[in-house]
Amino acid sequence: MTTLYDVLRRPLVTEKSNFQSTKLNQYTFEVPVSANKAQIKEAVESLFDVSVERVNVINLPAKRTRRARSRRLRVRRSAIKKAVVTLAEGQSIDVFEGVK
Repeated sequence: MTTLYDVLRRPLVTEKSNFQSTKLNQYTFEVPVSANKAQIKEAVESLFDVSVERVNVINLPAKRTRRARSRRLRVRRSAIKKAVVTLAEGQSIDVFEGVK
């Protein structure tokens, strides 16, 4: 990882992450498998100018799925790593906010 932009690949926006961002002040990002908690914390603090209280990491293993038409051909989805970042009270990240 060379830059801070390589650590945070994209924000994950789901129903659960929307609930976490509004009620629990937690935000979810997809990160590279090689990223650790210290790198994730540094990237979020410097890119969004917030203070991070806690970082939780979830490793999702690779999965095998089938093609829709033939149902025989199996495809392997790659493994991903998610980071749930808890911010200090009263802070938020504008990327996750909806249209106002």
